Amino acid sequence: MLKTVFLAVLLVALRATAQDTLTFATYNVSMEAENYVRRGTPGISQAILQQQLATDTNSQIRNIASIIKSVRPDVLLLNEFDYINEPDSGVGAFIQHYLNTGPDAINYPYFFYATVNTGQPSPYDLDNNGKATGVGSDAWGFGNYPGQYGMAVLSRYPFDTTIRTFQRFLWKDMPGALITKKADSTNWYTSEAWAQMPLSSKSHWDIPVKVGNTTIHILASHPTPPTFDGPEDRNGKRNHDEIRFWNDYISGNAKYIYDDRGKHGGLSAKQRFVILGDQNASADEGDAIREGIASLLRNPLVNTQPVPASEGGAASKPNNPNARFHTAFWGMRADYVLPSYYGFKVIGSGVWWPVAGQPGAQWVAKRESSSDHRLVWVKAVVSDK
Repeated sequence: MLKTVFLAVLLVALRATAQDTLTFATYNVSMEAENYVRRGTPGISQAILQQQLATDTNSQIRNIASIIKSVRPDVLLLNEFDYINEPDSGVGAFIQHYLNTGPDAINYPYFFYATVNTGQPSPYDLDNNGKATGVGSDAWGFGNYPGQYGMAVLSRYPFDTTIRTFQRFLWKDMPGALITKKADSTNWYTSEAWAQMPLSSKSHWDIPVKVGNTTIHILASHPTPPTFDGPEDRNGKRNHDEIRFWNDYISGNAKYIYDDRGKHGGLSAKQRFVILGDQNASADEGDAIREGIASLLRNPLVNTQPVPASEGGAASKPNNPNARFHTAFWGMRADYVLPSYYGFKVIGSGVWWPVAGQPGAQWVAKRESSSDHRLVWVKAVVSDK
């Protein structure tokens, strides 16, 4: 009897230890519908994406799924996954037909999938080219149809009911927002456009994940690329402030922030969080206003070590000392998994990027093989300090 009790306690302890070791990942999968139809109406494009997700026959999507299955994250943010109004034929179909199949199947019984600002038409000429088209650079976030370049969070653990979204938070309401100016020093955006301009080019999400009695806030976003503009640097300024949003949200500087339900504030002290996303910025390279991401990486609440790295990145640009930290094939660290110092002990990290000849190298041989980004992961043990 005593031996049976001992074994039962041991098994419970083993299960608890395994449960408390978690892998968090972010992956820009480049699965917007325009990847499959470069021309055509939005309805046709999204219908074809749905068609690709309805079976397991698309080679690019199969390779993306194989990469995810290799890492097996417990919580995963997908960037550039189009929002489709019927979740079961969008991210649900991806899980069913590509992830939860085969001998290495992985199931995500919980996912969060919501609207974003990309492709949402504005009535204004936001790019100041003399035409208000409502799409592309005149949408509230760059996109040719609503939901392009969307996001989804997949989880093996349930969500709390208090998910917060910040899709409608207005850029003007951020204290010290970087105001875009024209060459003549007048405001780039008209007063009417600026009064309605959201900060998020896609959205910002705070998704509390419940792991037993532990709550972990998944802070997900995908700031705009700080390029595709002009000397006014309107996208660079927006990228900076989209990143700064999370810096304020976790640091007690969030009284000004309100969510889509009108609730104000950010995280209080000693709450576990993981910031996930393609931030489209590097503190060392690229065209971003680097202080945005650099300030987040300097935040004492954020654990940045060890920096995720890969052999494939190093081999892709052998003369670049930063290459081992790159997360995109063109050569930059753009994608981040940043856990809080409080509540975690980080035990590993990486960028999924094998060199030629290693298993899975064929999945990243070309951009069209999977994506122009690489999956980034951090493994951590939940702790009490």
